[in-house]
Amino acid sequence: MQISISGQHMEITESLHHHVSEKVEKITRHFDHVTRTNVVLHVEKTRYIAEATVNTKGAMIHASSEAEDMYAAIDALAHKLDRQVIKHKEKLNDHHRNEDSIKQIPE
Repeated sequence: MQISISGQHMEITESLHHHVSEKVEKITRHFDHVTRTNVVLHVEKTRYIAEATVNTKGAMIHASSEAEDMYAAIDALAHKLDRQVIKHKEKLNDHHRNEDSIKQIPE
């Protein structure tokens, strides 16, 4: 998985880069088909905003979060992405489909 981290109106420090990489890589625990992740960190006065777009097999997942601390915004973002990836995986593995449905039974 490729992780691209950029900042707007701020410099990405080594500790921020490490924290983002660590949190985003946890997504692969639930879903192995993540190909690329773009993370953008913003600062607007006293608000810290973290946005991410995850390219997976079959979908693009986007999430954003804001907080008064950049690390808290990154943690909230990782939690949102984790839930969305799990939901996407469940849609791909739809267990409600039954191959012996009424439509396929010969008369």
